[in-house]
Amino acid sequence: MRKSKFTDDQKLAILAEHDSGVGISELSRKHQISPATFYKWKKEHEENQDEDKRRIKELEAENARLKKMFANLSMDHEILKEGYAMAKKYAAQDAKKKSSTKS
Repeated sequence: MRKSKFTDDQKLAILAEHDSGVGISELSRKHQISPATFYKWKKEHEENQDEDKRRIKELEAENARLKKMFANLSMDHEILKEGYAMAKKYAAQDAKKKSSTKS
């Protein structure tokens, strides 16, 4: 398959010209492309936008899932931290009681 002489930016510029109201026949003459090529570029651009939108939705869903997971892990960490502090406090009290009963 032959490589296009137009870059993606040039293709987008041509599509933008059409969006601004320039006719397809005029664009075809100006840029020396066939109307079929223009419509092919337009279809590819729309498909890429749809893929981008789908990917953004997937990423947003994954981000929400990760935020929820982080919140749960943060709560677990806090609970364990408090439990460790209480265990340490009771161990110190027990050690103090044992040392005072020996005396």
